[in-house]
Amino acid sequence: MLWQALASVRDLGRLYDIASVLIGYGFGDAVRRIGLAAALEHAGRALHWQDAQEYAHLAPPARVRRAMEDLGPTFVKLGQVLATRVDLLEPEWIAEFSRLHDNSLPAPYESVREQLTEDLGAPPQDFFAQFDPSPVATGSLAQVYGATLRDGTEVIVKVRRPGIRPVVEADLRLLARLALLADTENSALRDFKPQQVVREFAQSLRRELDFAAEARNARRMAENFAGYCDADSAPPQTDVNGLAVPALPVIVIPAVYWESERVCVQDRVQGIPGTRLSSVDEAGLDRRVLARRGARAVLKMIIRDGFFHADPHPGNVFYLPGNRIAFVDFGMVGRLTDERREQLMRLLTGLVKQQSAAAADVLLEWAGTRATDHARLIMDIENFVAQYRAVPLRELRVGEMMNDLVRMLREHHLSLPADLALLIKALITLEGMGRELDPAFDMAGEAQPVLESAIREHYAPHVMLQRAWRSLREMLPLLSGLPQDLSALLRALRRGRLEIQIDVQHLRRVGNQLDRAANRLAIGVVVAALIVGSSIVMTVPGGPSFLGLPFFGLLGFLGAVAGSVWLLVSIARSSRDDRAAGE
Repeated sequence: MLWQALASVRDLGRLYDIASVLIGYGFGDAVRRIGLAAALEHAGRALHWQDAQEYAHLAPPARVRRAMEDLGPTFVKLGQVLATRVDLLEPEWIAEFSRLHDNSLPAPYESVREQLTEDLGAPPQDFFAQFDPSPVATGSLAQVYGATLRDGTEVIVKVRRPGIRPVVEADLRLLARLALLADTENSALRDFKPQQVVREFAQSLRRELDFAAEARNARRMAENFAGYCDADSAPPQTDVNGLAVPALPVIVIPAVYWESERVCVQDRVQGIPGTRLSSVDEAGLDRRVLARRGARAVLKMIIRDGFFHADPHPGNVFYLPGNRIAFVDFGMVGRLTDERREQLMRLLTGLVKQQSAAAADVLLEWAGTRATDHARLIMDIENFVAQYRAVPLRELRVGEMMNDLVRMLREHHLSLPADLALLIKALITLEGMGRELDPAFDMAGEAQPVLESAIREHYAPHVMLQRAWRSLREMLPLLSGLPQDLSALLRALRRGRLEIQIDVQHLRRVGNQLDRAANRLAIGVVVAALIVGSSIVMTVPGGPSFLGLPFFGLLGFLGAVAGSVWLLVSIARSSRDDRAAGE
């Protein structure tokens, strides 16, 4: 029923493409089990069930990654998001999904120029002093062009691929229905929270398609780093007249000059891409300073600002003269509430300082009311912290420690909140980049002073007074309305009209099973009545006949047979569903 509804006119073509790619990579059995084949065949679309021997030697994670690359931008982005869910997937899947990149063939310039003209209000050659029609970079969602503004400023023009939005929306509809099917019909997949993952992914991808939102993220990041300097910053300098010379910013965020939903014009960063480390040495930059400076900048985003670059891989980082660093591409950012930042500070402090009780308290808060063996969880956390207790801080590997932590959470069937899963992936990526720059890079050593400083500020007397005053103001409306609420409650009690509503999800399933049982019982009674009535009609002479038998008696027996077949099919289907749920 679900896939029959899914095979609508607007999504049928895309559904056929997806099924064909999955079959080509050897996932034909999955296509049958989720009902894609039946839906397409009923819609008159025949699938080609060719063999996929050329991919038989690949491991499942590699085959899934290759299939995602062929399925297009939505699935490439889904794989990249899944690569951040270290709390849900095993390391071999994370490693494979991390290899997904946005390299795509460029869209024809004519279609890009037409869309740019519509968005800019004029052809790009008229809007810019100079515009290069050959793209500087191409991705699955966007293409980047070089241009020059009227005042001579060199910029890049990021353009959304023409026609990409309808394809993405069709894919998101299909993924939402597939996630619902996986969540309701397959207990093995339920622990991976498919509906939640797809819902978060859809929100993230729609934000990434909106270049105006990316421009707002860049502006907010630039505001957070305005006037920022760190311990490796050069001392203030003066000119010949003794006047202070403004220092170049340590962390560079490209300025945005113009944006819309489909176009973003921003500063062109002239630096060394993070993927070309050999050029860093040739330019005479200090790798050690770059590693420490990048780590401090990202830790500031996370701990102090609660607003961080969620994808700080080498392709989104540039190294500039003076050991400065530029971050680009703010389509994917993470946000942390004050409460989450406080929890995170307690957790990281507990892990770095080997305080198991503090770390266990935070993880139990994240576990919430989900059924888990708290005593065993605390014991595992204590063992986890103990194995790092004797490790010197300089030798502590935060990335490995985080991977061990999420592995332990998986064993307890716990998953991190989405914002923290994104954060942990960013920390792991950051430490990897730091060690590529400087093999002696000490991530824990860089994090400790930032954490201690943030905790001191968090518990400073004036900050605590502000939080207390804010909490008091939030409580005042509740306290002022308390007498009226109590009065209404007492009146309801006196009149015997107090109602308590309890919504238990498992009871809905029981109710559905009772409805099905009642329906079967009613059909069974009707079938029995048809058999008895038809038998009586067969003994009564006269009336119309067919093949020498009374017509109405024969009709009653056919109805009884149809009802019996429906009952048998319904019972068989219910038994199969119960076995799947039990697994």
